[in-house]
Amino acid sequence: MDIIANYGTLLILVAALFGFFMAWGIGANDVANAMGTSVGTRSLTIKQAILIAMVFEFAGAYLAGGEVTSTIKNGIIDSNAFADHPDLLVFGMIASLLASGTWLLLASFYGWPVSTTHSIIGAIIGFALVSLGSDAVHWSKVGGVVGSWIVTPALSGVLAYFTFISVQRLIFNADNPLAAAKKYVPAYIFLTVMVICLVTLKKGLKHVGLEMSDAQSWGLSITVSLLAAVLCGIYIKRKQYNPQDDKDMHYSNVEKVFGILMVVTACAMAFAHGSNDVANAIGPLSAVVSIVQSSGQIAAKSSIAWWILPLGGIGIVIGLASLGHKVMATVGTGITHLTPSRGFAAQLATAATVVIASGTGLPISTTQTLVGAVMGVGLARGIAALNLNVLRNIVVSWIVTLPAGAILAIIFFYIIQWLFN
Repeated sequence: MDIIANYGTLLILVAALFGFFMAWGIGANDVANAMGTSVGTRSLTIKQAILIAMVFEFAGAYLAGGEVTSTIKNGIIDSNAFADHPDLLVFGMIASLLASGTWLLLASFYGWPVSTTHSIIGAIIGFALVSLGSDAVHWSKVGGVVGSWIVTPALSGVLAYFTFISVQRLIFNADNPLAAAKKYVPAYIFLTVMVICLVTLKKGLKHVGLEMSDAQSWGLSITVSLLAAVLCGIYIKRKQYNPQDDKDMHYSNVEKVFGILMVVTACAMAFAHGSNDVANAIGPLSAVVSIVQSSGQIAAKSSIAWWILPLGGIGIVIGLASLGHKVMATVGTGITHLTPSRGFAAQLATAATVVIASGTGLPISTTQTLVGAVMGVGLARGIAALNLNVLRNIVVSWIVTLPAGAILAIIFFYIIQWLFN
């Protein structure tokens, strides 16, 4: 208690610095893989992707990032166990932010798309083990995280596989692919926008106190999706297409139609991602602020200070702009060759998996979901279409993320504890 009373302001400043560092890591890694398919399919340039992400990620983080958040991310540890030692929880949360941010920096530098969620979870487990022991960890939650390494990419991969197969049969195998694209793409737009709306409503806007029932969420999503399908359908039919382009590259005009769809999904996914994953940085930070301001009292929920959400949003944007291109390259071009139609299938499958997971409470990584979807699209063209060396490196980085976050957090926890004691 004395440490919190004497060093409260300093603890908040250090936590804010490391929270910004963690948000920077999220931008460099998580946002980059979310935009990777759009860049890989050349629907967007890297500069355009960064600009879109800057606007929509920040908007999602600031407008829908959360009025109230759990002080302990995902309930991985028992906060009540720290009631007599709030200073240990503060040290642990600061160490977790620094550890997770450090791992994300390393992974982004090498172009590995890892899970920011699993990184912070691993870090929190690490400091809990050395501060209070294994009883402070909810191991059933950890088991769910490990299980999601298999379930999440498998589910999104299957959805992406069948989505792309349907595109092949309905459009690319038609006698007139361009006419078929004009006919069926509005239906795909409807599905895509509906799924994105559900992602935003279920995982994003609920944080600003917009409580909507399932019926209301579905009703609003269907209405918005129908409007988007009609407007995009009109635009697609009126757009001018040059038949000569198909001679240079087969199905060039069809892919242009899907390119429009990729831009729409990139904007919407950036908003949904910003509203959801900024919690990985601001959750531990808001916990520190809450404990210090309440003189050591630990609350299950805490109101977020006005400056925390902008801090997270700015950190995400700077991370993407400075180091995001490496992970974009891995997801967009390293796993398999993507075209706008294949990228669309991957994006739709990713969003659909997020909706399914949020409804069932499955612990999920956006990164693993998207990589699984890209794999599914590649498998639709045969296993030879996949770069197995890149996939091996990605899977290894997934497995290492949890223990890496834990080990780094233990090291930083002891250092911070020594400095303040």
